[in-house]
Amino acid sequence: MDNKKDYNYIAKLEKAISAKYGKEAIQNPESGWNDEKEKDYLQQLKEIYTSQSEDLDDKVEVEGVFIPRKLIKKDSKRICPLCEKYSFLTKDDVYMRKFDCCHSCFLQNIDGKEHLWKEGWRPKKIVQGD
Repeated sequence: MDNKKDYNYIAKLEKAISAKYGKEAIQNPESGWNDEKEKDYLQQLKEIYTSQSEDLDDKVEVEGVFIPRKLIKKDSKRICPLCEKYSFLTKDDVYMRKFDCCHSCFLQNIDGKEHLWKEGWRPKKIVQGD
């Protein structure tokens, strides 16, 4: 074939694509674009950027991870009811919320017994120094 375009082949190909996928599949994307759509698109970009920047501003770094401020509660428990240790560790917050004890007490008393925990079983209080 020459360097010339085979317009008959292109027409057949477009016709086949149109039959299978619809006329929108062979239209030039610019054909439906106008100044109004451009303004709407730019406005949407601004709104997305603004909402994302607000989300970034509303996050707090905790142990190298950014967490939304709304997930951090001021009234979080800091003293383990079992060992009575005070903790600032984020992993202890997770275990305090789910199992009402710190991470260490979870590993010593609850790990592997979660099914009992769900049924209401609780370990005895641990006394410091024993």
